[in-house]
Amino acid sequence: MRLLDIDCNPKQLSPQTLAFIGDSVYDILVREMLVCEANRPVGELNRRKVKLVNCESQSAAISRMMSALSEEELAVFRRGRNAFTKNTPKNADTADYHAATGLEALFGYLYLSGDVERLRELFALSLHNSEKE
Repeated sequence: MRLLDIDCNPKQLSPQTLAFIGDSVYDILVREMLVCEANRPVGELNRRKVKLVNCESQSAAISRMMSALSEEELAVFRRGRNAFTKNTPKNADTADYHAATGLEALFGYLYLSGDVERLRELFALSLHNSEKE
């Protein structure tokens, strides 16, 4: 299921394009989880979100998911991780940045494929044993 009923084949998109949408998909999953946990002040919600949606946390998240990925999903992750980029955030480790880009590409691919159930499964794995605080 996708929000818009627009024809889009994720297999034809670049890894950076998949990561572009996947960044938002991962962000909305984290935000929804936090909002549904408890009614908190927006500032606290944002602080918690920032702890989960950053290069270091996303790199750790993909590490927790790796053994559960199919060959196709692993290939999408690797394409995203290995994609050439001119930009690396100032405060991010390069390896973490590339791993996070791979995770975002995977989430973008699954979202555009309409595989919401698999997104939920991988998102749950991404948080397994992570610090939510």
